[in-house]
Amino acid sequence: MDHESFMREALRLAREAMRCGEVPVGCVIVRGGEIVGRGRNRREELRFTTSHAELEAITDANTRLGSWRLDDCTLYVTLEPCPMCAGAILNARIPRVYYGARDSAMGACGGVMNLFMEDFPHPPALIGGILEPECAAVLGEFFRDIR
Repeated sequence: MDHESFMREALRLAREAMRCGEVPVGCVIVRGGEIVGRGRNRREELRFTTSHAELEAITDANTRLGSWRLDDCTLYVTLEPCPMCAGAILNARIPRVYYGARDSAMGACGGVMNLFMEDFPHPPALIGGILEPECAAVLGEFFRDIR
């Protein structure tokens, strides 16, 4: 599978989140060409601040792989990670992050600031704009419908 295929799976999870009344963000974690972690926003459902798509996917990958270290994995997420999720990515030592849409309100990978440019150990390579129009459209649809 290629980067767009993995992002399409993250988009599928984002749409699932939207059907459940959540901000539509989806995330997958890949190792060796295989998805080892999946997550979608579930803050409203679970009533947990930390139930972001990235954290759900990281937890799923940790469980499946039996390790907190995800240093041989790649993360795909439909929206630029927030500071909390960027911190988790750093702590999990994920070496590559691909995201779809930029987040000018809470983005911690360039939208507001870039935590990955700070002097932390193990900063990931960051690639934005993967299927950006599709990722942005799902978010736009969600926010248009709730206004």
